[in-house]
Amino acid sequence: MASLGSEPLQDKPSEDGNEAISSDQNVLQKHVAFFDRNQDGLVYPWETFQGFRAIGCGLLLSTVSAFLINIALSQKTRPGKFPSLLFPIEVKNIQKAKHGSDSGVYDTEGRFVLSKFEEIFAKHARANTNALTGDELMGMLKSNRVPKDYKGWVASYTEWKILYVLCKDKNGLLHKDTIRAVYDGSLFEKMEKERMSAHKKA
Repeated sequence: MASLGSEPLQDKPSEDGNEAISSDQNVLQKHVAFFDRNQDGLVYPWETFQGFRAIGCGLLLSTVSAFLINIALSQKTRPGKFPSLLFPIEVKNIQKAKHGSDSGVYDTEGRFVLSKFEEIFAKHARANTNALTGDELMGMLKSNRVPKDYKGWVASYTEWKILYVLCKDKNGLLHKDTIRAVYDGSLFEKMEKERMSAHKKA
Protein backbone atom coordinates (compact mmCIF):
# COMPACT_ATOMS: atom_id res chain seq x y z
CA MET A 1 0.00 0.00 0.00
CA ALA A 2 1.40 3.37 -0.98
CA SER A 3 2.55 5.79 1.69
CA LEU A 4 0.32 8.76 2.39
CA GLY A 5 3.10 11.03 3.52
CA SER A 6 2.62 13.35 0.56
CA GLU A 7 -1.11 14.01 0.98
CA PRO A 8 -1.93 17.76 1.02
CA LEU A 9 -3.38 18.00 4.52
CA GLN A 10 -2.30 20.21 7.36
CA ASP A 11 -2.23 19.50 11.10
CA LYS A 12 -3.94 21.79 13.59
CA PRO A 13 -5.14 21.31 17.17
CA SER A 14 -8.52 19.70 17.69
CA GLU A 15 -10.90 20.66 20.50
CA ASP A 16 -9.30 18.25 22.95
CA GLY A 17 -5.78 19.51 22.30
CA ASN A 18 -4.71 16.61 20.11
CA GLU A 19 -3.38 17.17 16.61
CA ALA A 20 -6.04 16.92 13.92
CA ILE A 21 -5.69 17.04 10.17
CA SER A 22 -7.85 19.68 8.51
CA SER A 23 -8.70 20.81 4.97
CA ASP A 24 -11.55 22.44 3.06
CA GLN A 25 -13.42 19.16 3.39
CA ASN A 26 -12.90 17.41 6.73
CA VAL A 27 -11.39 13.94 6.66
CA LEU A 28 -14.59 12.17 7.63
CA GLN A 29 -16.31 13.87 4.68
CA LYS A 30 -13.51 12.66 2.42
CA HIS A 31 -14.05 9.14 3.76
CA VAL A 32 -17.74 9.27 2.83
CA ALA A 33 -17.40 11.26 -0.41
CA PHE A 34 -16.20 8.16 -2.29
CA PHE A 35 -19.74 6.81 -2.03
CA ASP A 36 -21.20 10.04 -3.44
CA ARG A 37 -20.85 8.66 -6.95
CA ASN A 38 -22.23 11.72 -8.77
CA GLN A 39 -20.62 14.21 -6.37
CA ASP A 40 -23.83 16.09 -5.58
CA GLY A 41 -23.26 16.11 -1.83
CA LEU A 42 -25.79 13.35 -1.19
CA VAL A 43 -25.27 9.60 -0.87
CA TYR A 44 -28.32 7.53 -1.76
CA PRO A 45 -28.62 3.79 -1.03
CA TRP A 46 -27.88 2.86 -4.65
CA GLU A 47 -24.68 4.91 -4.49
CA THR A 48 -23.64 3.16 -1.27
CA PHE A 49 -24.28 -0.13 -3.08
CA GLN A 50 -22.20 0.98 -6.07
CA GLY A 51 -19.38 2.09 -3.79
CA PHE A 52 -19.25 -1.24 -1.97
CA ARG A 53 -19.25 -3.11 -5.26
CA ALA A 54 -16.48 -0.86 -6.57
CA ILE A 55 -14.14 -1.89 -3.74
CA GLY A 56 -14.82 -5.61 -4.19
CA CYS A 57 -17.72 -6.45 -1.88
CA GLY A 58 -20.22 -9.08 -2.98
CA LEU A 59 -23.82 -8.49 -4.00
CA LEU A 60 -25.32 -9.55 -0.67
CA LEU A 61 -22.95 -7.53 1.51
CA SER A 62 -23.28 -4.48 -0.74
CA THR A 63 -27.07 -4.68 -0.69
CA VAL A 64 -27.38 -5.16 3.06
CA SER A 65 -24.79 -2.47 3.77
CA ALA A 66 -26.54 0.07 1.54
CA PHE A 67 -29.86 -0.63 3.21
CA LEU A 68 -28.62 -0.48 6.81
CA ILE A 69 -26.14 2.37 6.45
CA ASN A 70 -28.49 4.77 4.73
CA ILE A 71 -31.40 4.05 7.03
CA ALA A 72 -29.17 4.48 10.09
CA LEU A 73 -27.39 7.66 8.98
CA SER A 74 -29.78 9.55 6.73
CA GLN A 75 -31.85 11.48 9.25
CA LYS A 76 -28.87 12.12 11.53
CA THR A 77 -27.21 14.06 8.70
CA ARG A 78 -30.41 15.96 7.84
CA PRO A 79 -31.34 17.69 11.12
CA GLY A 80 -34.60 19.63 11.01
CA LYS A 81 -35.62 18.17 7.68
CA PHE A 82 -38.61 15.93 7.01
CA PRO A 83 -37.56 12.26 6.70
CA SER A 84 -37.06 11.07 3.13
CA LEU A 85 -38.00 7.58 1.95
CA LEU A 86 -34.98 7.75 -0.36
CA PHE A 87 -32.74 7.90 2.75
CA PRO A 88 -30.06 10.29 1.44
CA ILE A 89 -26.98 10.97 3.55
CA GLU A 90 -25.73 14.57 3.47
CA VAL A 91 -21.95 14.41 3.18
CA LYS A 92 -21.43 17.87 4.71
CA ASN A 93 -23.14 16.76 7.95
CA ILE A 94 -21.67 13.27 8.24
CA GLN A 95 -19.93 14.10 11.54
CA LYS A 96 -23.41 14.32 13.11
CA ALA A 97 -23.81 10.59 12.45
CA LYS A 98 -20.56 9.56 14.13
CA HIS A 99 -21.22 6.47 16.27
CA GLY A 100 -19.86 5.61 19.70
CA SER A 101 -17.46 2.85 20.75
CA ASP A 102 -15.02 3.95 18.06
CA SER A 103 -11.29 4.63 18.06
CA GLY A 104 -11.64 8.40 18.45
CA VAL A 105 -9.51 8.97 15.34
CA TYR A 106 -12.27 11.23 14.02
CA ASP A 107 -13.07 14.06 16.43
CA THR A 108 -16.56 15.57 16.85
CA GLU A 109 -15.99 17.80 13.82
CA GLY A 110 -14.92 14.93 11.58
CA ARG A 111 -11.22 15.78 11.67
CA PHE A 112 -8.41 13.24 11.82
CA VAL A 113 -6.75 13.08 15.26
CA LEU A 114 -3.19 11.91 14.70
CA SER A 115 -2.47 11.02 18.32
CA LYS A 116 -5.53 8.74 18.47
CA PHE A 117 -4.44 7.02 15.27
CA GLU A 118 -0.96 6.36 16.64
CA GLU A 119 -2.53 5.14 19.87
CA ILE A 120 -4.15 2.24 17.99
CA PHE A 121 -0.73 0.76 17.27
CA ALA A 122 0.94 1.79 20.51
CA LYS A 123 -1.74 -0.05 22.49
CA HIS A 124 -2.65 -2.98 20.29
CA ALA A 125 0.08 -3.81 17.73
CA ARG A 126 2.22 -6.55 19.25
CA ALA A 127 3.27 -8.92 16.47
CA ASN A 128 4.18 -6.02 14.16
CA THR A 129 4.44 -2.38 15.27
CA ASN A 130 2.99 -1.14 11.96
CA ALA A 131 0.14 -3.60 11.52
CA LEU A 132 -2.68 -5.39 13.35
CA THR A 133 -3.43 -9.10 13.38
CA GLY A 134 -7.03 -10.31 13.47
CA ASP A 135 -6.79 -11.00 17.20
CA GLU A 136 -5.24 -7.60 17.89
CA LEU A 137 -8.01 -5.96 15.93
CA MET A 138 -10.64 -7.73 18.01
CA GLY A 139 -8.81 -6.67 21.15
CA MET A 140 -8.92 -3.05 20.02
CA LEU A 141 -12.65 -3.24 19.31
CA LYS A 142 -13.32 -4.68 22.76
CA SER A 143 -11.26 -1.99 24.47
CA ASN A 144 -13.17 0.74 22.60
CA ARG A 145 -16.59 -0.48 23.69
CA VAL A 146 -18.73 1.90 25.68
CA PRO A 147 -20.98 -0.02 28.12
CA LYS A 148 -24.44 -0.78 26.66
CA ASP A 149 -23.65 1.07 23.40
CA TYR A 150 -24.76 -1.94 21.36
CA LYS A 151 -25.29 0.00 18.14
CA GLY A 152 -21.77 1.39 18.40
CA TRP A 153 -20.36 -2.09 19.03
CA VAL A 154 -22.06 -3.49 15.93
CA ALA A 155 -21.11 -0.51 13.75
CA SER A 156 -17.45 -0.65 14.76
CA TYR A 157 -17.21 -4.42 14.40
CA THR A 158 -18.81 -4.35 10.95
CA GLU A 159 -16.60 -1.54 9.64
CA TRP A 160 -13.35 -3.06 10.83
CA LYS A 161 -14.26 -6.64 9.90
CA ILE A 162 -15.02 -5.65 6.30
CA LEU A 163 -11.76 -3.69 6.13
CA TYR A 164 -9.80 -6.62 7.53
CA VAL A 165 -11.31 -9.18 5.17
CA LEU A 166 -10.76 -6.98 2.11
CA CYS A 167 -7.33 -5.57 2.94
CA LYS A 168 -5.33 -7.96 5.11
CA ASP A 169 -2.13 -9.27 3.54
CA LYS A 170 -1.22 -12.91 2.96
CA ASN A 171 0.03 -13.12 6.55
CA GLY A 172 -3.24 -11.84 8.00
CA LEU A 173 -1.88 -8.39 8.82
CA LEU A 174 -3.81 -5.15 8.35
CA HIS A 175 -1.13 -2.54 7.73
CA LYS A 176 -0.89 0.95 9.19
CA ASP A 177 -0.76 2.65 5.77
CA THR A 178 -3.93 0.82 4.75
CA ILE A 179 -5.78 1.89 7.87
CA ARG A 180 -4.57 5.48 7.47
CA ALA A 181 -5.83 5.50 3.88
CA VAL A 182 -9.30 4.30 4.79
CA TYR A 183 -9.82 7.25 7.12
CA ASP A 184 -9.69 9.82 4.31
CA GLY A 185 -11.22 7.57 1.65
CA SER A 186 -8.09 7.38 -0.52
CA LEU A 187 -7.98 3.60 0.03
CA PHE A 188 -11.40 3.23 -1.61
CA GLU A 189 -10.24 5.11 -4.70
CA LYS A 190 -7.10 2.98 -4.91
CA MET A 191 -9.08 -0.25 -4.55
CA GLU A 192 -11.52 0.80 -7.27
CA LYS A 193 -8.71 1.66 -9.68
CA GLU A 194 -6.97 -1.65 -8.99
CA ARG A 195 -10.18 -3.58 -9.66
CA MET A 196 -10.83 -1.66 -12.88
CA SER A 197 -7.28 -2.31 -14.03
CA ALA A 198 -7.59 -6.01 -13.24
CA HIS A 199 -10.83 -6.26 -15.23
CA LYS A 200 -9.21 -4.61 -18.24
CA LYS A 201 -6.33 -7.12 -18.17
CA ALA A 202 -8.70 -10.09 -17.80
